[in-house]
Amino acid sequence: MTEELAVLQFFAKTENLPLGLAVAEQMDDIREQMNSRFWNELQQRLNIALNDTEWQTQVTEDRNAAGVLVGLQCKLREAQTISLFPMLEQQNLGGTWRIFFGLMWQAAPAPEQLALPAVATLRKLLMDAGFKNNENFLAWQWTRHHPRRSDFLQRFAQQPEKLLDDIAAVFKPLLTDQRTLIASANVALKEMPRSMSISLDQLRRKPGH
Repeated sequence: MTEELAVLQFFAKTENLPLGLAVAEQMDDIREQMNSRFWNELQQRLNIALNDTEWQTQVTEDRNAAGVLVGLQCKLREAQTISLFPMLEQQNLGGTWRIFFGLMWQAAPAPEQLALPAVATLRKLLMDAGFKNNENFLAWQWTRHHPRRSDFLQRFAQQPEKLLDDIAAVFKPLLTDQRTLIASANVALKEMPRSMSISLDQLRRKPGH
């Protein structure tokens, strides 16, 4: 009999079930707390790396659970109407949490913004590197990390620096290798000539007026 099966059979007994359920609830809370601590510590590490850059980090919360952290974003220090920003986040997929990362749009892009040479060049580079894309992301990719799984939490408890190094290494290309291209794309988005976009007033204007 394996150790896991012995524990399961022990808590499955009628007299031990209340204790087992209480332990399970406490462990769920511990997983959640460790998960949030992971994102806080990763943010602190990235803050040091991004201190002299155009980005500043902010953690993101679970929309269904206030105070529960699920990721972080690197937003421009100088805000603009539309931009691309690096991000990491965990998503509940098929009953398990998994971390993904990529370049997210601050707002839905217009076709002419997607067609800007700097944006198109960056998109092609990332697609060639194996990234995917959709209407919210210029590029995104899954990692092999499952932040609420036992093996992940044990690594975080026993070797936190090594685990944080591994996560930072996955994210590093967007923060360093592609930093210049991302900056160029954001400049192009900021400086896009007004003639390339149609104002709401123009759309509302009736023929003959």
